[in-house]
Amino acid sequence: MNADNPQTSNKIVPKVAVIVFNNFSPFHISVPSLVFGQATLNHTYFELEFIAGESGPILSDMGMEIHSNADLNQLEKADIIIVPYWRSPDEKPNDPLLAALQKAHQRGATLVGLCLGAYVLAYAGLLTGKRAATHWELEQDFINRFPATALDPNALYVEDNGVITSAGTAASLDCCLYIFRNYYSSTIANRLARRMVVPPYRDGGQAQFIEQPIPLTTSDARINHLMEQIRQDISQKYSLDELAESVMMTRRTFTRKFHKATGMAFGEWLITERLNLAQDLLESTDLSIEQVVAKTGFSSVLMLREKFKARFAVTPNQWRKTFHSNSSAL
Repeated sequence: MNADNPQTSNKIVPKVAVIVFNNFSPFHISVPSLVFGQATLNHTYFELEFIAGESGPILSDMGMEIHSNADLNQLEKADIIIVPYWRSPDEKPNDPLLAALQKAHQRGATLVGLCLGAYVLAYAGLLTGKRAATHWELEQDFINRFPATALDPNALYVEDNGVITSAGTAASLDCCLYIFRNYYSSTIANRLARRMVVPPYRDGGQAQFIEQPIPLTTSDARINHLMEQIRQDISQKYSLDELAESVMMTRRTFTRKFHKATGMAFGEWLITERLNLAQDLLESTDLSIEQVVAKTGFSSVLMLREKFKARFAVTPNQWRKTFHSNSSAL
């Protein structure tokens, strides 16, 4: 099966229902729209539909309005049901909505509560006896209201027996990317994350996996040419004296001009380039760590591991486990 293009395979495109309510937050609505809609990657990986969770107009806190022709009956067709927010912890959602969520869970649909959407799932009894996450500011309130739920205040998102909940605001992105990754390959999920300029994966106990920005070109033509030459043969050893001579500068002048052009000392730039190449090789190839060391120019496996962990707070093997492309889809 071609996981990169479900429309050319026998895979049925999953249906995602996003439940909307009056007084919604535009950000919370935009997150599942960006991740599961077709606009971000210009391709249909999911069928996305907005479902009115209550009668009456659906207005945001800023006056925006959502028009939905679908009602709660449409939840029966959804594979994934997302509650992207809730307007008040004190307010119990309407009974028809809670009943529809319970029925969907019983038939095996994945239920998702983003941020305060966890309250809706909890009011429906779907978090009883389960682990969950929600916005940290509401931690004590949530515990007081739903003592039978094991709230994890440190998690960005939690999955427990078909029910997924996330912490507040930006953690909704992490949660939706996690769901996307469960259905399709890490290659596509990583591409989606990068298109949105967010880390492809975060966990509460790990470093933020944001690519280190480095200059591709500078205002100095000689430095540009030298940088490109080194990128083409980065596994070699380089000395400042030899590099300075190659661009007809003294070592002191070269050091000053390189830092002015790139904002980095040459050694820092070279390590960053080598680490970026190591990331790519770990994600996109099955090369052994020893082969990655040889191609990136680090002096040993120990040195690669040391520099990699210092920069990303994980080992090369841990990075590969998280980001390596997987052609098989779930």
